[in-house]
Amino acid sequence: MNKIRTLIIDDEQLARQVIRNYLQEDAAIEIVGESENGFDGFKKINELRPDMVFLDVMMPKLTGFEMLELVEDPPVIIFSTAYDEYAIQAFERNAADYLLKPYSRDRFNDALAKAKQKLGALEKSSLHVKEVLEERRNEEEVLNRIAVRNGNKIHIVSLEKIQFLEAQDDYVKLYTADGNFLKQQTMKYYERRLPAEEFLRIHRSYIVRLKEITKIEPFGKDTHVTTLKDGTELSVSRSGYSRLKEVLNI
Repeated sequence: MNKIRTLIIDDEQLARQVIRNYLQEDAAIEIVGESENGFDGFKKINELRPDMVFLDVMMPKLTGFEMLELVEDPPVIIFSTAYDEYAIQAFERNAADYLLKPYSRDRFNDALAKAKQKLGALEKSSLHVKEVLEERRNEEEVLNRIAVRNGNKIHIVSLEKIQFLEAQDDYVKLYTADGNFLKQQTMKYYERRLPAEEFLRIHRSYIVRLKEITKIEPFGKDTHVTTLKDGTELSVSRSGYSRLKEVLNI
């Protein structure tokens, strides 16, 4: 029987050691590595392809949730954190369990059993965690930055730098002051989670940062076009124009 390849990602050395000590008693587990931040954790997930990850939430530079956004085929996740307010968000990302520090050995073993059960279910159904993540996004969570990947580099894009977003098949293209980036997300995902006072969906293919708009003009029957500060012109649908009029009081 193949062992469960496990990675530990936590910025606290003591927390990593506790997990390691608990796991060493389980013959079915193989610890393949440790990381102390989200950047290194993302790299190790891609390199080591673990079956299971113990993941902290609040870490320097890149949070656990932001790191998961970048992983194309996420492993089974057990969150391990001192913050109880992220539990709902974790389960909506299909986490196997949510360990609240400090936890007992019995509580840890319970979480491990749930993860093993989930791994077995995934093997039988060939269901990737990534597909479930997209379906169970926390619609109430508002983004304040977006983690993007460009080759082997990871960028943290602040919302202030985003000019607009464009739908491109299974991806969304972010146009920013620092360049353009692709994210494997849906427009609906960003429509629900970008701040409504700053961003507006003006077309099935476009979400625009309101401060970037310089003018709106008629373009054909029942449609309009908006011009941004850099001269970019974007189509505005009839429903998008109605929303613009309401938001901008025009």
